[in-house]
Amino acid sequence: MSDRRVNRVFLGVILLLLSAGWAANHFASMIMVLREQLGISSMLLNSAFGIYALGLLPGLLGGGVLADRFGARPVVLTGAVGAAAGNLSLMFSHDGAGLLVGRFIVGLGVGLAVSAGTAWAGRLRGAHGVTSAGIALTSGFALGPIASGLLAFTLPGDLVVTVPFAVTCLFSVAAVIFATIVGDVRAPVPAPTPRLSTNPQAPHTQSRDTSRTESRSMSKALAVSLPMAIWVFSTVTTSLVILTARTSSNFDNGVLLPGMASVLSFSVGLGVQALGRRFGWGRISGIVGALLAALGFALVAYGGEVAPVWVFVLAAPILGAAYGLSLREGLLGIEAYTPPARRGTAIGIYYVFTYLGFGLPVLLDALMPVWGAVLPLLVLSALAVGSAVVRALQIRRGYLPAR
Repeated sequence: MSDRRVNRVFLGVILLLLSAGWAANHFASMIMVLREQLGISSMLLNSAFGIYALGLLPGLLGGGVLADRFGARPVVLTGAVGAAAGNLSLMFSHDGAGLLVGRFIVGLGVGLAVSAGTAWAGRLRGAHGVTSAGIALTSGFALGPIASGLLAFTLPGDLVVTVPFAVTCLFSVAAVIFATIVGDVRAPVPAPTPRLSTNPQAPHTQSRDTSRTESRSMSKALAVSLPMAIWVFSTVTTSLVILTARTSSNFDNGVLLPGMASVLSFSVGLGVQALGRRFGWGRISGIVGALLAALGFALVAYGGEVAPVWVFVLAAPILGAAYGLSLREGLLGIEAYTPPARRGTAIGIYYVFTYLGFGLPVLLDALMPVWGAVLPLLVLSALAVGSAVVRALQIRRGYLPAR
C-alpha cells in the first residue's frame, strides 16, 4: 500500500467532509435571501435552520455505528448523496413543508457523512486525520455561507434563490464522484494517540501519562469531550444567525451579513485549529475555548435585541475562536480515549451534542416573549463558565493528563 494511494483516499475523505459542511451551512446566507425575496417569516426560517439538527441526530449516531460495523466509506458516500438530495429539494420547494423536509434530509445526510467521515479520517491518519477532518468541516461551514451570500448579492433576482442551491448540489456530487474513483485502502488502525506532554526533556512524564491513557473507555472519552461539545455549534450559530439578525437593521445590505459573520467566525476558528495542531496546544486550550464562549455570549447579550455593528465585529471572531478550540479539544478527547473499535460510535455521540447548538435560534425565538433578548444569552454564558470549571477540575485531579 503506497503513501500516494493513501493520500488520494484521504483527499477524497477531506473533500467529502468539506462538501458536507458546505451543504449544511450555506443555508445561513439563504435565510436572508428567502426572507427578503420570498417574504418567508423569520420563525419558519429559523425552524428550518434548526430542524436540520433533528435530521442530524439519527444521522450522526447511525453513521458512527454503521461505520464501526460495515466500514466508513459506504456510509459517507450515502450521506453526501443525501445532503445533495436535500439541497436539490430546497432549490425547488420553498413553502413551509418543503423547507422543513428539505433541511431535515440535509441534516440526515450530513450526519452520516460527518460521523463516519471523521472516523474514516482517523483510521487513515490517526489524530492528525481527526483534526484535519475538523478543519475540513470548518472550511465547508465557512465557505458555504460566503459563496451563497456572494452569489445572492451578484445574481439577478430570478436566479438568486436557485443558483446557490444548485452550486451546493454540484459540489456534493463532485466530491462523491472523486471519492468513488479513488476508492479506499485498508490502512492499519493507527496506534493510540495518548494525550502526552510534548516536552522531549521529560521522558518520565511521557511514560507515566502513557500508562494513564492505556485504559480507554467510552465513558472517559465522553466525559472529557462533551463539556467541549456543547460550545461548538452553539457559538457559531449565535454568530451566523442570532447576531446577524440583531445587527441587520443597522447594516445597509443584510444579505451580506451571514457571509461576513462566516468570514469573521470561521477564519478565526480555522486559525486556532491549525495553530493548535502546529504547536501542540495542550489541555488548557479547552478551558480557554469555554471562557471565550462565555465572553461571546455576554457580548451578544450586551448588544440587546438591536445590536450595534461594533458588537457584531467584536463578538463574531470571539465566538469563532471558541468554536475552533472546543471542536479541536473534543475531537482529540474522542481520539485519545475511545477504544478503536467504537470510535465511529463515539464520534457520532460527540457530534450529536455539538449539533444541538443548531437549535439555539429556535429556542431563543421561543423564549423571547418571556425572557427577552438578553437573559437567555447570559444563562448560556454562565453555563460556559461552568464547563471551563469542569475541565479545570479534570486537569487538576489528573483525570485529564498532560499531553
